[in-house]
Amino acid sequence: MSIITSVEQLEALYTPAPVAASTTKVAHRMTPHYRRLIEASPFAALATVGPEGVDCSPRGDQPGFVRIHDDQTLMMPDRRGNNRIDSLRNIVRDPRCAFLFLLPGSGTTFRAQGRAHLSVDPDLLESFAVEGKTPRSVIVMQIDELYFQCARAIIRSELWNPARHIDPKTLPTPGEILAAMTDNQVGGEAYDKGWPERARQTMW
Repeated sequence: MSIITSVEQLEALYTPAPVAASTTKVAHRMTPHYRRLIEASPFAALATVGPEGVDCSPRGDQPGFVRIHDDQTLMMPDRRGNNRIDSLRNIVRDPRCAFLFLLPGSGTTFRAQGRAHLSVDPDLLESFAVEGKTPRSVIVMQIDELYFQCARAIIRSELWNPARHIDPKTLPTPGEILAAMTDNQVGGEAYDKGWPERARQTMW
C-alpha cells in the first residue's frame, strides 16, 4: 500500500493549487451573506476533539437555531438528548470545534470553525427556551474562520432528490440494532414502537 507521509507529497498530488475562489471566501468575522446562510439553516454537524479522539454530532432545530450574537460569536443551545455529552465533554477539555451547516434544497454548505466554551448563564439559557423548556447549556463559539463549501458533495450524493430517498423499512431499526448488540436485553420492537411518544415528550 502506498501511503502519503508528508505534506509535500500531498500537495504534489493535488495540483494545481486552489484557485482564488477557494481561498478568498474565508472570513474571520460575520458577513451579511454568511449571516443569511446561518439564519436559514435548520441543521448542523458539530465537530469536537478530545483526548479520546474526534467526535461529530448532529444538531437540528428551527432555522436560525444557531444564534449570531455578534460578528465574532455564535451560540448553539444544547437541546435534550441522550446525556452522553461526548461533544460537551470535549469542549470543556479542548475548545477547538467546528460547525457544518446544511440548507435543505440548496447545494451550498457552510463551515464555521473556532473555539468554544459552555455557558450556563440563567438569562442566556432562558433566551433559548422553547415551550417553556431551557437547554442545560449553550455552546458559545468565538469565530476563527467562516466559509461556504461548493455544491459538489450535494450534487454527487443527490441528497435532496426525493427519488433517491431511502425507504426506512429497508434499514435496521434502532430497536433491532440494540437488541442484536445486547442479546435482547435492550431495544426490540417495543423500543421502536415507543420512540415517537418518547420523542414527543422529550423534544425540548
